[in-house]
Amino acid sequence: MAGPLHIRQLVPSDLDFADSLRELAGWNQTLGDWRRFLALQPGGCFLAQWDGAPAGTATTLSYGTELSWIGMVLVQPKYRRRGIARALVLRCLEYLREGGAQCIKLDATPEGQLVYAQLGFKEEWSWRRWEANPRPREDCPPIGLRPWKEADALAFAEEDARAFGASRQELLRALGRESCAALAHDAEKGAMNGYGMARRGAKALYLGPVSATAATAGLSLIAALTAGGEGSVLWDIPDSNVVATEWAQRHGFRPRRKLTRMWLGEQNRPGDPLRQFALAGPELG
Repeated sequence: MAGPLHIRQLVPSDLDFADSLRELAGWNQTLGDWRRFLALQPGGCFLAQWDGAPAGTATTLSYGTELSWIGMVLVQPKYRRRGIARALVLRCLEYLREGGAQCIKLDATPEGQLVYAQLGFKEEWSWRRWEANPRPREDCPPIGLRPWKEADALAFAEEDARAFGASRQELLRALGRESCAALAHDAEKGAMNGYGMARRGAKALYLGPVSATAATAGLSLIAALTAGGEGSVLWDIPDSNVVATEWAQRHGFRPRRKLTRMWLGEQNRPGDPLRQFALAGPELG
C-alpha cells in the first residue's frame, strides 16, 4: 500500500499555494520568482502532497551540466518532521542526476545543514544577509556605469562563469528583464568590468547579483544600486569578500542571518566569491 507522501511536478495552478508557503516562511521571493522557475526549469520543480493535500515545494535550476542548484525547499508547518523536506531534496537530486549534473549546490540555513550533510553535501563557504535602508541618491553617479543590455549576458559570460562557477546567461537575461535597476560597468577602453541588478521582493528590494572583475567596479555598482528608493535593501555577501562586507558596514548595513553554501558531486568549477559582490539569491546561487 502506498504511503501518504507523493511528490509530483509543480505546475502553474500550484503557484498560489507555493507562494503562501514562501510567505509563511517570511522569505522575500515573489510570485514572479515562482513563474521564472517554471519557465527556466519546468520539469525540475516539485510539489509534495500528504494524503492528497499540498504540503511542500522544491525547485531546481541547471546551469548546463556543470552546475545545478536546489532551492525553495519549503514545508507547511503542520506537515513538518515527517521527512517531506528530505524526500523533496532526494527527488531534486534524482532529477538533476538524470540530466547529467556534475555538481549540485544549495544554500543551507543552520537548521538545514545537518539534513544536507547526511545526504552527502559538503560545506564550501558561508555568506551573510545584510539589511539597511536605501542611501541618499548621489548627485554625481560613478563614472563608467551604463544601463544593462540583454546582450551583456553574452558579453560578460566568461567572466561571470569565472566568478560563479558556470555560465548563467539565460538566468541573467531573465533577471535583467525583471529588475527595477540593472547596470553594467565599462572600462575606459570599452571592456566590461562587471554588472549589477536589483529587483523588488515581497518584503524588500533585493540587491544582486553583482559580479565584477575588480573591487572598484563592484563597489561602484553597489553604490549606484543602493542609492535612492524606499523601504529596506537586502544584500547577500560572501563572508570572504571582505571589501564588500566592509563597505556594507560603513554604509549602515547590519547582518541578519548566516547561510552556508554546500555542494555535492564533482567540485571542479568552484567559482570565486571575491568576484561576487552580491549573490543572485539563495534559491539561485
